[in-house]
Amino acid sequence: MTVSDPTVPGTHRPLPVPFAVERADRIRKERYFDEEFYALEAEHLWPRVWQMACRLEEIPAPRDWVEYTILDQSVVVVRQDDGSVVAFQNACRHRGVRVAEGRGRCDSGFTCPFHGWCYGPDGANTAVTGKRYFDPGNLDPADLDLTPVRCETWGGCAFINFDDAAPPLHESFEPASTMLDAWRLSSMRAEWWVAARLPVNWKLAQEAFVEQYHVVESHPQLVIKNRVVPRDPTSFDPKVWLDGELQYLRTMSVGMDGMIHRSDVAVAERLAAAIELPADPALAMATWDRSLNEAVVSWHREQGHDVPDLDELTTLGFNEPMIYCFPHFIVLPMYSSASQYRFRPLGPEETLMEIWSLTRFPQGGEPECPPVPEVWEHDDPRFPPIPAQDFANVPRQQRGLHQRSFEYMRLSEKGEGHIANYHRLVDGYLAGLPHAALASAQREICVAPLERPVVALDL
Repeated sequence: MTVSDPTVPGTHRPLPVPFAVERADRIRKERYFDEEFYALEAEHLWPRVWQMACRLEEIPAPRDWVEYTILDQSVVVVRQDDGSVVAFQNACRHRGVRVAEGRGRCDSGFTCPFHGWCYGPDGANTAVTGKRYFDPGNLDPADLDLTPVRCETWGGCAFINFDDAAPPLHESFEPASTMLDAWRLSSMRAEWWVAARLPVNWKLAQEAFVEQYHVVESHPQLVIKNRVVPRDPTSFDPKVWLDGELQYLRTMSVGMDGMIHRSDVAVAERLAAAIELPADPALAMATWDRSLNEAVVSWHREQGHDVPDLDELTTLGFNEPMIYCFPHFIVLPMYSSASQYRFRPLGPEETLMEIWSLTRFPQGGEPECPPVPEVWEHDDPRFPPIPAQDFANVPRQQRGLHQRSFEYMRLSEKGEGHIANYHRLVDGYLAGLPHAALASAQREICVAPLERPVVALDL
């Protein structure tokens, strides 16, 4: 609860935030394991933010439903007969039993397994068993439906928010939402879906993916010498450099098709066999980038895929390899496809991370949604190489935070600024600030985070 009415300008007094960010480039370690801090997030952050509840292909037909859980809350998301999507809290209005678990289809609605109270696909109460046993005051028809939860669809997903005062979904994610609209995220479909249980705090888990500083040490296979342009332009060999580019694309694609899809690697290989690059390094790189963009777009459009003009995205400044939607939804679009990440806290030092590989299909030829994944432990050998390397690092980091001599993260102001920025927005939520006071800071956070500097936030 806030200590004053946030709807009345000038009357709100922020709540105290333990371990608050006092210096942007230093993040106190307790924010990643302290139980009081975790409890404040559960009370003041997660109930007020938009959360990705499911991909729409999980509920393709009317009356398909899926359960979304966050902390101790459960929400049922249901496709309606008219194709729209609604959500409601998963608790029977009789004695609180969950009316649905997992996912399925509710042709005849939902029936509470305890006493048989019934609800339609829209959450409306349709039957109360043994009505004569109840006081009429407990059977007010206006108070028997399952409690609705705000639900909006965008980008091929359904999102929920427990806060009726929160701004609309698209507005809350700006400018990331406009960028992902330009990428035509909504036309992508999942090829595969994996899930990991990470023994780390949810913030620490996502921070492993939002900066490039770690790449050289953590992902040595991506450091390809042939891609480096020599200082002496006269020693530049376009063919050698192009071999390095192809090696990089192939390496990025291994087990992570959404980051660079195998179909785009094939397009690049065909183009490389036919193209003649100029001897000037800058001109060669620009020629290759433009030619590959054109070739990828041309091939996918020939297949009937809804793909944007990649050169136009570059001109708009939207051709970013990672786009962040606060607080737990990340999309990594590259060429035709994308990877999609979702993070959910399971405890102060445990996180569920899910990865979807997204690509494009002709209209009417979309595949069924991949099955709900088995949750693998962080060191499971079935993970693709790139996330496996990240998953090996973060448990070591979580354990290291408990060292008595370690006090705070020391962040690079230029390369790790996104971490500093979003932590300060977390503090704004924990302080109970109204959405209007958080809006400008939220716009600074919902961006392309790689190499993001520390920025001033109006909080």
